[in-house]
Amino acid sequence: MTKPLHSASVTLVIPFHDLDPMHVVWHGNYARYFEHARTALFQQLDYDVPAMRDSGFAWPVIELNVRYARPLVYQQKIEIHAAIVEWENRLKVRYEIRDVASGERLTRGHTVQVAVNMTSGEMCFVSPAILFEKLGVPHP
Repeated sequence: MTKPLHSASVTLVIPFHDLDPMHVVWHGNYARYFEHARTALFQQLDYDVPAMRDSGFAWPVIELNVRYARPLVYQQKIEIHAAIVEWENRLKVRYEIRDVASGERLTRGHTVQVAVNMTSGEMCFVSPAILFEKLGVPHP
């Protein structure tokens, strides 16, 4: 497994409106939880959505993977951790959701994003120089 280059975490308390009829978090909400952590990660790098747009690149999510190990429940305090593990040709962010009280891992997953030139609409096969700059790594 690739060692993370940059990471960030956020803490949330599960609200009632995120539950399904079985009184556990509805599976579709996990993408939103991942988004909270990914946003914190990119804000830390000063490359959040407005900065991406200003740099001329969109970064759509093209893949979402979630492995549900344990259900999340009402009022549970969770920590969502996001880490960048690939960046050369695509951006892969790995996630873990843990119970704050026990430290138990409840969920893991990843997203894959690609750079799209906003002027031409073309997908970039190598991540643009701005990403390498924001990550503090040399551009190939």
